[in-house]
Order: sequence, then C-alpha cells, then structure tokens
Amino acid sequence: MRIFKMAAAVAFTGLAASAFAATIELGPRPYYLIDQMDDGPLKEKLSACIGQPLKSTEFSIGHRGAALQFPEHTRESYKAAARMGAGIVECDVTFTKDKELVCRHAQNDLHTTTNILTSDLAAKCTRGFKAAIGETPASAECRASDVTLAEFKTLNGKMDAANKKATTVEDYMDGTAGWRTDLYATKGSLMTHKDSIDLFRDLGVKFTPELKSPSVEMPYEGFSQEDYAQKLIDEYKAAGIPAADVFPQSFNLNDVLYWIKNEPEFGKQAVYLEGRLRQSGFDPMAPENLSPTMAELKEMGVNYLAPPLWVLLTMEEGKIAPSAYAKAANAAGLKLIAWTLERSGPLTNGGGWYFQTVKDAIDSDGKVYEVVDVLAKEAGVVGIFSDWPATTSFYASCMGLK
Repeated sequence: MRIFKMAAAVAFTGLAASAFAATIELGPRPYYLIDQMDDGPLKEKLSACIGQPLKSTEFSIGHRGAALQFPEHTRESYKAAARMGAGIVECDVTFTKDKELVCRHAQNDLHTTTNILTSDLAAKCTRGFKAAIGETPASAECRASDVTLAEFKTLNGKMDAANKKATTVEDYMDGTAGWRTDLYATKGSLMTHKDSIDLFRDLGVKFTPELKSPSVEMPYEGFSQEDYAQKLIDEYKAAGIPAADVFPQSFNLNDVLYWIKNEPEFGKQAVYLEGRLRQSGFDPMAPENLSPTMAELKEMGVNYLAPPLWVLLTMEEGKIAPSAYAKAANAAGLKLIAWTLERSGPLTNGGGWYFQTVKDAIDSDGKVYEVVDVLAKEAGVVGIFSDWPATTSFYASCMGLK
C-alpha cells in the first residue's frame, strides 16, 4: 500500500519525542471510509477535516501496534502505530522460560505469530506440529515459556494466523486472512517488554501493557502471579517512566487490585479488561446483574473499564446507541476504553463478533465512523483500541479529542 504523507502538528503530552519525526502518515484508509459513509452531518464534518493539520491523540490506541497489516507486537508494528497518530500503544506481556517479560498476545501463541515451527526451536514446543487428518484440524502449541529469552529473540514475527487444513508446516503457517496482508511480514522484530518501553519512549507515545494469563501453572518455579504483576511495574520504574504515562491492563481483576493496593500511582490508571464477560448470562442491557457491580468496581479503586465494542452499543429506533452497560459505567464514574476497531475485516455483512449488538446497522465499511462517533459522543469512551490506528487518529484529530 502506498503511504501518503501529511504534515502534522504532533502534540505528545508529558513525553519527549526526540527520535520521532513530526509527521503523521495516515495513508488512504480514513478517506476511503469517509467515501463509504452515508450522506449526513457526520460525513460532512469528517470530509471538512481532510487536509487539515493532524495530531497524535491518546484516544487512538495501537492494538498490538498496527496489526491489520504488520505482524503484531513487533518493532515494525509499533512504529507504524505511532506514525499513524496513536498516542498510546499496547505491549501484551507474558514471560519466557527464564521468567523474562516479552511482548506477545498470549504465552502460547508462538506457533501462530512467529516462525518457530520452521526454526531449530520447533523441537522445544509444548506440542509440535500435527497435520490435519480428515475432520481433525492441524495443530501445534509453542509457548514463550518453552524458550529462553535469548532463544525468543532469534525468532521472526509473522501475521497471527494458521491454516487448520494444512498437512505441512509451511501450509500451516500460511493462513493470513485475505483482508490482511503478508506484505510487511518478511521482517517482524520481536520485542521484550523492556525493548517496548525504550521504543515507546523514543516514539513519544504512552504505554498500555496487558498482563496476560499464563499458560503454565502458577507459581512457576517460584514465580507467583503477584511477582509477575510486580515485575511489569518494576520495569517502568527502573526505566524512569512516570506512572501517569502507564495504563497497565488485565482481564484478571485481582491483578488490577494488586496494582491499586501495592503500586497506587500506577493503580490509578490500571485498566480492568472486562473479565465479567465470562459470567453466565452476561447481558450489556442488564448491567445491574454483573458481579461485582459498576459501583462496587469503583469502590475497589478501579477507574478504567475496557469492554469490547459490542458491549457498549445497542440499537434504538433503528439507530446505533449507547447500551445500558455504557450508561451504568458512566453513572458509576468509570472511564471506558473500547476494543477493537479494524479487527473484523470488511463490514458488508454485520461486522461479526465485535459488532454483534448493532449488526443490523452494519452494512458497509463507512459505518465504522458512525460507531466511533456514538462511542465518543454518547457512550463516554475515552479511548479506542484499533488494529489500524489511522482510523481513530483521524476522527479524534478532526473532533479535537485529546
């Protein structure tokens, strides 16, 4: 994809951006999305911003970097996210065999996100490659905890995908969805958590590390869950990063409560990723049935709550509207962060899992900006994770959001 450069007035809050050029490179996608929108005031507003100065914005959060087209959690993906105006970038955090923190979406995803199966490290995988046989899909499981940090750093990142019908390792690794691309997957530089801290500081973006649930049983060789949660914070403290620039996340409420109690300055911005989704009968239109309730979360010291897009949305009189969940969170004083935009592919048939509560309104790619507008203006969302941050960066810059 050809990238069109646009000069920008870049405003990074509280961070130096000495190694980062003062330009934002959106590319054509935001303008393509605007072209697909229905005529109306929102389209007119966004169209009027085309060609206007842009700025980096904390409303735009790089989900695993810029994972729509770059291998996730790689140096290349992170740099692409920052160049598209993401003011906050995510490193999902897990650990290696020698208990060193690295950026991976899951502890057991090396078989789908790296070249480990075709490397000399394949023999160390928890479960090696098994070819598809009849109705039994191809499989493998390679964990970060299967390799040392030094071994981890020899791997190359690839687009997160697997061909479950494969009969060879090469075919298994060749599963990238047609609406993504392998164009930038020839070089995917893996990152330690410490590497990400150094890079994000140089890029002038803030930090949102997610403490991932381990695949190994905890405690792991004396390494407890609390040790794990503390080690994440300690690496920011050792690097001299202000707590105000870090938004640690977890689906495990106990991790969030640990930070609130033991690292209160970091805990102020700890993000509870909506773990109550797993509760039986979860219903965003009946938030009063959730346990703990919104008010109880706030009383515990939780300030940030991050559910998926669909939880914050509903349909009212044929239009996209904020859900009862969103209203209840706002009433309790919780700040909302939504995930994940640009992760569903073309939006011509309802948008899939991420748009399930408003699928009747999702019939074209242009509906993305209607969703973002409702989230920002009616649902009270302060940030949106996106696999292609240019989309949210353009909206936030146009609307004057922080």
